[in-house]
Amino acid sequence: MTIALATPRADGLGAAVGALWEWQHEGAPMQLHPGDLGWFRRFGAEAAAAGVRTWSRAGRILAVGLLDGPGLVRLTTAPDARGDEELAHRLAEDVTRPARGVLPGGRANVEAPEDALLRELLGEAGWDADEPWTPLARDLARPVEDPGVRIDVAGPEHARLVVAVHRSAFDGSRFTEGHWHAMAAGLPFAEARCLLARDERGEAVATVTVWSAGQGRPGLLEPMGVHQEHRHRGYGRAITLAAAAALRDMGASSALVCTPSARTGAVATYESAGLLRRPEIHDCVRQA
Repeated sequence: MTIALATPRADGLGAAVGALWEWQHEGAPMQLHPGDLGWFRRFGAEAAAAGVRTWSRAGRILAVGLLDGPGLVRLTTAPDARGDEELAHRLAEDVTRPARGVLPGGRANVEAPEDALLRELLGEAGWDADEPWTPLARDLARPVEDPGVRIDVAGPEHARLVVAVHRSAFDGSRFTEGHWHAMAAGLPFAEARCLLARDERGEAVATVTVWSAGQGRPGLLEPMGVHQEHRHRGYGRAITLAAAAALRDMGASSALVCTPSARTGAVATYESAGLLRRPEIHDCVRQA
């Protein structure tokens, strides 16, 4: 085969990020976004690079994968390579053979665009559809309504507050100030903003990071959370509106997010901020 699988060095991660920026476009199925690599960058440059895989032909990157947890690879391809048979067969071989260094043996998940030939090949090999996820999107052609609360753009001096809200919002989170600074030092953060919502007393109550993929391309919300002591007061809707407004200011064409369908409260919050549901999607899963 003429397709090369590689793991970039820390100083070569920009090529994968650049490819992901280029591949985002309106109407595309939900797929790996440069913001996903940006959020993963919280583990540091070396760890972020070690978690990325690229597939290239004649020096051109055709697919990028992120090892986003034990037994999970999230990958996407260049839009014109979704049906590339050589690429699809190489991807299928690499994700199913542990020796290739992408996924371990046993239970494993592959996230790939719904229109990728890879999904068909994995189905033929016995992979199933896993639990449903709900993508949501808001068109940013028109201005976004005021969130109704104070919103701050979080810089290094706000890292402590961002971390406190995040850790409260997500049970079991190990997010630290060091993680925030590592994330902010990464290339994708040059096209990102971290936001904090505050209540009438000035307390930080919700946070979100938004990731642009450039002018006229979809932007991503990842992650969004509300402090558990301030839930059910509209702050989730408020910070999501602020996120959409920030992406619009940065030139994004739409605001995207994807959440497990079982998280009905999260889906309802995003809908309250004007994001519209798209058809559910599923990872491909190989049972242990």
